[in-house]
Amino acid sequence: MNKSEFAKELGARAGLTGVQAQKVTDEFLALLTEAIAKGERVAFLGFGSFSTSQRAARVGVNPRNPGQKVKIPARKAVRFTPGAPLKAAANSGKVAKKKAATTAKKATTTAKKAPTAVKKDIKKATTAVKKDVKKATTAVKKDVKKVAATAKKVVRKPAAKKK
Repeated sequence: MNKSEFAKELGARAGLTGVQAQKVTDEFLALLTEAIAKGERVAFLGFGSFSTSQRAARVGVNPRNPGQKVKIPARKAVRFTPGAPLKAAANSGKVAKKKAATTAKKATTTAKKAPTAVKKDIKKATTAVKKDVKKATTAVKKDVKKVAATAKKVVRKPAAKKK
């Protein structure tokens, strides 16, 4: 699929005219190119990320004359790292929409639960359990006292005389 075919398909799916779809595609690519030129990382959750990396200078071999060494200068290279749903789609031939949505939801939930929040939740739960145990212990002690008092009364009562 080339750029114009991509723009046509995008327009058909988004309900845009051909000119609008072409403009959106051009602006998207221009924005992506500008960000990469600045050295920024551009990430699309579930799709992948674009970034730059520095390649060191090295000595290579001229393919036309293998005995000749060629100095290759240091440069920046554009890298693309595919996301898990994109890898799965490439291997299965299907778009894994559900899996991408689930992965994104899990990542969001995990990010929201920071270690400090978890510690606070544990502390609250521990405090609540301690209060419940204290209430239960107090109630049991009162019940034991009542039973003991009743037992003393029963033991002290003289046996009824037979007639």
